[in-house]
Amino acid sequence: MTQLSRTKTAIILTFLVFMWGINWPLSKFALHYTPPVLFAGVRTLIGGFILLLFALPKYKELHLKETWHLYVISSLLNIIIFYGLQTVGLQYMPAGLFSAIVFLQPVLLGIFSWIWLEESMYGLKIFGLILGFIGVGVISSSSLTGHVSIIGILLALGCAIGWALGTVFIKKTGHRVNAIWMVTLQLIIGGFCLIGFGSEFESWSNIAWSISFVSVLLFISFFVIAMGWLAYFTLVGAGEASKVGAYTFLIPLIAIIVSSIFLHEAITISLFIGLLFIVVSICFVNIKPKTLAVGQRVEVK
Repeated sequence: MTQLSRTKTAIILTFLVFMWGINWPLSKFALHYTPPVLFAGVRTLIGGFILLLFALPKYKELHLKETWHLYVISSLLNIIIFYGLQTVGLQYMPAGLFSAIVFLQPVLLGIFSWIWLEESMYGLKIFGLILGFIGVGVISSSSLTGHVSIIGILLALGCAIGWALGTVFIKKTGHRVNAIWMVTLQLIIGGFCLIGFGSEFESWSNIAWSISFVSVLLFISFFVIAMGWLAYFTLVGAGEASKVGAYTFLIPLIAIIVSSIFLHEAITISLFIGLLFIVVSICFVNIKPKTLAVGQRVEVK
């Protein structure tokens, strides 16, 4: 996959973190109008069909007979498991605690990338990833109220593992498929599966098709789902997966700030403490030891 300049990387990262951050409060608003699983399926499917418009001109790069299984596996890990377990799990435990466990993903991604992608691993990076996870935990601590169940914890862990494995899988197989087709088909396949599951246990008649809901649905489908996943895998394909993962620690921070502005949720001191942890975490993950940097320069020569 093509390497990105620092400017392009910064722009795409900013877009991704902001869009995925505002997704949480927007989704919370939308759930007043729709059952959760059907909402997850519909927005994912719409996002997939939006990307299909961009993918069709590259139909010669699809190679469906040779690569169909890659699209199915990617859809299973990144959409069905991630969104499916997330939607169900939020019914078993507080949203703050659930999101904190889900954002164990960057730590798992760092470990999986070291094992399967042979990305460099050193003490400072490990410490940075752990620090980022602690930061998310601190930010979410004000929401840690209510009943906590083992089922909810297991679903959150499954969500994090699915997302991490899905990211590594995309990075590992990215050279075999077209990036736009990979994101498009995983969204379409995953969307149909989630809609099928939702139709079995939820009712379409419970969806209130108001202007507010449709507007939020279309915004999420285009910017959060279609463009968001495309941006995420563009960044992962162009650089180290673990470094991209470290920046996703900022997503809960954006979510809480936006929620405080538009949903009038309180901002606590834990937000600023968690932000400090996350900023230091990103710095540590992106600092490369001198010995490692020198070794890589020697290899290039």
